[in-house]
Amino acid sequence: MPAGRPSHPQIDTSRAHPARVYDWLLDGKDNYPVDEAVGEKLPPQARDAARQNRRFMHRAAAWLAGQGVDQFLDIGTGVPTEPNLHQIVQAVVPAAKVVYTDNDPIVLRHAETLLISSPEGATDYFQADVRNPGEVIDHARTVLDFGRPVALSLIALLHFIPDDQEPRAIVGELLSALPPGSYLVLSHAASDRHAELAAQVTAEYTLAGIRLGFRTRPEVARFFDGLDLVEPGLVTAPEWFRQAPAPAPEDSGIYAGVARLR
Repeated sequence: MPAGRPSHPQIDTSRAHPARVYDWLLDGKDNYPVDEAVGEKLPPQARDAARQNRRFMHRAAAWLAGQGVDQFLDIGTGVPTEPNLHQIVQAVVPAAKVVYTDNDPIVLRHAETLLISSPEGATDYFQADVRNPGEVIDHARTVLDFGRPVALSLIALLHFIPDDQEPRAIVGELLSALPPGSYLVLSHAASDRHAELAAQVTAEYTLAGIRLGFRTRPEVARFFDGLDLVEPGLVTAPEWFRQAPAPAPEDSGIYAGVARLR
């Protein structure tokens, strides 16, 4: 970890955090009773969504590495759950570099021991909030070469950024720092596939003090404006794949897509 950075910042165990609720949904152990309490009130489909989301990330990262992309900026990392993004891409490109960031201090603690690079490559983790995109980019530049393509990974993150916090402006600022040939990898909870479930999930998170902004497919598509969507385009998470074998067909309330910067 960079010098001068506190290795064990304060963790607030009195309030649920999206990263730790997500960890609970994936049957992880790095969460607290307050996070479990939220998870237990969510519909069973929330566990399916977390699993589908994670597997989409695996497929997209592996495909990008297969295309020669060797730099990744993963924002909203969450509690490390193996295989992590760097393990996926470094299995294909051992020299790949991955920068992780999240705003939950517990992720930092686990990053120190779990986000370990291959000898040829590099991983870095720092604590920051996507709502401060300039800070994220400034740090990422210390590890990644922004003169070459970078894959920006925003997995299950933007539905925690309501419209009044200007998520499209945030994504635009992040993308504006990347060179042509870079990629955006994005997944997002849908408000228009299972409206009642979306309303239930939103209500439970709201009670826990966590704001949500689920979006329709056209609204999610706007994050890709000006980019070239990779086939099969913006689809549900289980429908996105580029390499055999195809995932088993499943109902899903998660949209997913990968797009290339011109």
